[in-house]
Amino acid sequence: MALCDGKISLVTGGGSGIGRATSLAFAREGARVVVVDMRADRGDEVVKMIKDKGGDAIFVQTDVSKAAQVEAMVKKAVEKYGRLDCAFNNAGITPPRAVLVEESEETWDQVMNVNLKGVWLCMKYEILQMLKQGSGAIVNTSSIAGLRAARSGAVYGASKHGVMGLTKAAARQYGANGIRVNVVCPSNIRTEMLKGKDDGSDAFKQWVKNEFPLGRLGEPEEVAEAAVWLCSDVAAFITGATLSIDGGQLT
Repeated sequence: MALCDGKISLVTGGGSGIGRATSLAFAREGARVVVVDMRADRGDEVVKMIKDKGGDAIFVQTDVSKAAQVEAMVKKAVEKYGRLDCAFNNAGITPPRAVLVEESEETWDQVMNVNLKGVWLCMKYEILQMLKQGSGAIVNTSSIAGLRAARSGAVYGASKHGVMGLTKAAARQYGANGIRVNVVCPSNIRTEMLKGKDDGSDAFKQWVKNEFPLGRLGEPEEVAEAAVWLCSDVAAFITGATLSIDGGQLT
């Protein structure tokens, strides 16, 4: 039996990168998928990919930093499929790297609104629905930047540390209601967000070899498999957990 047979799964940031890979993985494992993204062209493309393989999916365009839109997102999922079993709160942005004193108030507001407030809003409305059902599983995307400090990107790191705190609080608060909440912390994953860093140079290749015991970057599908597994019933006794997907970088 597929890991998520018959489950209703929602993926934010589902139109590209890790979110796209996870939307496709949920569908492969038997879930009906609510693909959420800011960009309709990307979201529609993922829905088409799922349907072309015999799956069932809808696209809901949503800005996760807006409460009304997030509330409507969950409402549309339930109107279409009747419930919400799994949610992967993955939407996020990465600002240009800078040291703390060079980061702007505008950057702070933008990053916190999407990366932290967005996860809080998604959990708020997802959990309200899951409380009605008496069950549910949520996975949030943090980062290795949520586990250790970096030499730059303080605002991004603060947002991802915040996701860790939200995840742990929700896991403790709602475990007795049958709702599990976990967090994945990817390292450098080969997505569009990495393009500015991966210049294909020998120096970058050497950095990868030195930094990662596995000697390579991660792939979106590798994060997707972890997220789907954590949402599935085989992970039924796991909540409040942090899964670092980093090729051994933090070892």
